[in-house]
Amino acid sequence: MKKKLKIIIPLIIAIVLLVPIKECYRDGGTIKYNAVLWSVTKHHSIAFDSEGRYGYNTGITVRILCFDVYSDYPKFILPPQQKGV
Repeated sequence: MKKKLKIIIPLIIAIVLLVPIKECYRDGGTIKYNAVLWSVTKHHSIAFDSEGRYGYNTGITVRILCFDVYSDYPKFILPPQQKGV
């Protein structure tokens, strides 16, 4: 019984710390996968540039232990119908 308990307790702790919860935001399509030890955010939000044209801010942010490991947010992208304007 003690051997099973020694295996089950670390397994439960690992699941709690590493399994993410998916959060969807209503800002244009941003999705965040959030666990206790890490998080990944796929940004996709509606924005306006300095000339007043609308587009999207996109990018990815990866955080481990509250430190940004990778981030390429924001990238402003115009929708296909406005690229020539």
